[in-house]
Amino acid sequence: MDSKAIGQFIPLILIFVIFYFLLIRPQQRKVKEHKAMVEAVARGDMVVAAGGLIGKVARVLEDDKVELEISDNLSIKVIKSSISAVLSKTEPK
Repeated sequence: MDSKAIGQFIPLILIFVIFYFLLIRPQQRKVKEHKAMVEAVARGDMVVAAGGLIGKVARVLEDDKVELEISDNLSIKVIKSSISAVLSKTEPK
């Protein structure tokens, strides 16, 4: 390869490096933080599900599910990964 051919690849390499630091790396960090948040969900936490439902975690079920109490005597099961935010945490005993 001559220097002219290498010079043609430098802009492509530079574009990939820019995409990595501006798009790929922050997205990976966001996914990692969401996974850690979902794994830390415990009974009594107030959470927001992806559909906008706000509820208290009644219990953590197997198979990555939680049971949310959204009203008195009304509970639903949701997939843990659909939890978009934790509004308040319970203090560990």
